Parts: sequence; C-alpha cells; structure tokens
Amino acid sequence: MHENYDLDQLLELVRTKQFRRLRELLDDMNEVDIAEFLDELGPEETILVFRLLPKEVAAEVFTELEDSDDQERLINALSDKELREVLDELYLDDTVDLIEDMPANVVSRILRNTDATTRTQINQLLNYPKDSAGSIMTTEYVYLHPNATVEESFARIRKVGMDKETVYTCYVTQRRVLLGVVTVRRMLLSSYDTRIGDIMETNVLSVNTHEDKEDVAQLLNKYDLYALPVVDGEDRLVGIITFDDAMDVIEEETTEDFEKMAAILPSDKPYLKTGVLETWKARIPWLLLLMLSATFTGIIITSFESALAACVVLTSFIPMLSGTGGNSGSQSSVAVIRALSLDEIDFSDMLLVVWKEIRVAVLCGVCLACANFVKMMIVDRYLMHNPEVTPLVALVVCLTLVFTVICAKVVGCTLPMCAEKIGIDPAVMASPFITTIVDALSLLIYFFIATRLLGLNT
Repeated sequence: MHENYDLDQLLELVRTKQFRRLRELLDDMNEVDIAEFLDELGPEETILVFRLLPKEVAAEVFTELEDSDDQERLINALSDKELREVLDELYLDDTVDLIEDMPANVVSRILRNTDATTRTQINQLLNYPKDSAGSIMTTEYVYLHPNATVEESFARIRKVGMDKETVYTCYVTQRRVLLGVVTVRRMLLSSYDTRIGDIMETNVLSVNTHEDKEDVAQLLNKYDLYALPVVDGEDRLVGIITFDDAMDVIEEETTEDFEKMAAILPSDKPYLKTGVLETWKARIPWLLLLMLSATFTGIIITSFESALAACVVLTSFIPMLSGTGGNSGSQSSVAVIRALSLDEIDFSDMLLVVWKEIRVAVLCGVCLACANFVKMMIVDRYLMHNPEVTPLVALVVCLTLVFTVICAKVVGCTLPMCAEKIGIDPAVMASPFITTIVDALSLLIYFFIATRLLGLNT
C-alpha cells in the first residue's frame, strides 16, 4: 500500500459503508495500490468497491489483480454493459492474457461482449504458440506513412493515439512492411513540412512472431528499448512488445526457474492463493524422484560397510563432505544457469567454463582442506579427545574435500549446459538434482582414498 494511504482507514470505510468518502480516497490512489487494497477484501466487498471506480481506472485495476480467481469473480458479477466498458478500456494484449487464464464459459462471455474486429485480433493472437513473441505482443501501435509530413503525422497521432499502448515511438510502414521507426522527439525537432521518410531510423531491431518471448524480453533489456516491433515472415509489421510485457515475462521466467531449482513444479498462482493439495502435487514428484535417486548413496555406503566398521570415525565426516560437495555444485550451477539465461555463454563455451571452474575449485578445495585439517587436529583430536582422528585420517578427509569440490563444480557447470543443448530447461539441473549426484561421487572418492591410504578392506 502506498505510504500516503492507510489500509486500516480504507477497510473501516468499507465496513461502515462510507462509500462517498471511500470514492474520494480511491480517486487519488494509484491503480496498483487499489488492486492491493481489493486483495484485502472479501468477494462481495471487492465487487462493491470495484463498482465505485471510474471505468478507465477500473480497467487498469482489473489488469493489476494478481489472482485470476478474483478477475473471474468480478467478470461473473458485472453486467454485460459494465463488462463491455472494462473490456473497451483494456489493451488487446491484456485482454488476451485474461482470456488465457479463464474457463471456457467466462471466455465465451468476454468474446460475446467485444466487437467483431477485436474478436478477430484476439483469435489471431491466441493462435500463436504460448512462449512466442506473437502471444505477448499488442496490435495497438501507431504507424505512419514514409511520404507523410510531420504535420500530417501529428494529426494522425492525435486522432488514433489515445487508444494505443505507446505514441512516443511510431512505426513507418508501406503496404504493412516495416521500413523504419521515428520518435515523437525527432518529429518535434523537425519542421512541419519534413517527410517522415527523411527523418526515420532505418536500422530497426525487430523480432519474428515465433521468436521465444524470453529472448525478446532480454533484447528489450539489453538495448534499453521501450518497445520492440514484431514482424511476420515477410517483414510485415503485425504488433509491438512493450517493456511492461517484457518485465512480466522476466518475472514469470525467474519465478519458474526458482521453482525448478528448488525441485518444485512451476505454478502461476501466488503462494497464499495456492491450495494445499495443489502445492503437494507440485512438490511430491521431485521429492519422490530425489528420494529414489538417493538409493545410490545407500548402496555405496553398504558396499563399504566393512571399511567403515574398521574405521568408524570416517562415518562422522560423511555429512560434512556431502554437504560441502552439494554446496559447491550449487554455486557453479546457479552461476552457469544465470549466464545461460543472459546469453553470456552457450554450449560452445563448455571447455572455457569447465577450465575456469576447475581452477576455482582447486583454490576453494585447498582452502577448505587446510581449514578442515586444522579444525580436525585442534577440535576433534585435542579438545574433544578423540584419538581415532589421526593425522592420516585428517589427510583422507581433506584430500576427499579437494577432489569432491572439483568434481562438484565440474558437474555443477556442465549439467545445465548439457541440459540446454538437448532442449531441457537448465534450471532443472540445479541444487537438488546436482546434490544427489555429488553425494554419490563424494562417497566414492572418500572410500577410494580411505581404502588406499588407510589400508582398509572392502
């Protein structure tokens, strides 16, 4: 809630039905703040307060509502006339986003309350693949003719600009083919009789309708653009993608990556709006898979049972080795996944990435090994009076640390790159998956070194 508004005061006005005073406060509030306020209300109160809003503000607030259930509830409560007023104020891409989240009966009612032209455009956008640029673009942009003068172009902007998503950047087209772009700033600084074709920028960055929407969002961020034109296979301008659409994509993809990195199936609902059973369904598949994969570590420990029996003290250091290996692998995987998502590296850089991670791993491993050797000698052997922690046992643990960290970092950096190469989201290869693999490797390394240096029988 914006600092100028007291949530408790607004809730009290709703409770005491002081709607005139409430409307006065809502008139001064930002649409985002109003949406947050509606989130705090019950279903009936939400509908009541929504009806107090002017239609232009109501449409903005509607798009800011986080939960599609709240939007569906409002649609069902509004009359056809009220619904048409809201839909008329929505930008086309927002209407398409709304339809994608609604059940069939609600979609039918929405389409029934839009005009024929809008319905045609909506159906066209809905036909694009879900993750494509075409699915998030809007067809509400200003296009100008290259032979038009600046004065004629300003007249056109005044005529059609009110319903467009942006008027600052205008697109110059001829027979719908994209020729260039011109900004209002450039037009203001030119004389009225100047032809648009003489002042337009012809070196235009554009994307195809079927390009991945995450790549498009990164392009907008990379080149610091407010909007990006979308063209079809014949370079005809069919829409634009604005920075707010790109921010939504980045937020959605980031959330999805975090969930995959935590071994949770992605969800598009806010945390508190997601039911217990739905949360369980999102988490249990990965937990089952990871639990079963951890069987390998049990098999390894069982295989070296006699070695552990001969030197029981080795058992106490297994959690530390596994944990350090898992953490080391996670560090590398997160760094590589981020670099992949930002297009800083690709599969062809595999050797460079591995070589860098090996050098980092050696430095980290040696530092950890030295610190652990001192800790084992001072704390475990002398302060805790454990005579089984000999210098040779400490050497076994410390050597294992070094090689475990090296293996973990190599695994952590290569798995995400291989995943992307074969078309799997690199985020899947994050913490839980890598930790399970590294646990098994660390045990193999541990028992291999222990059996060699301590002369244990397996």
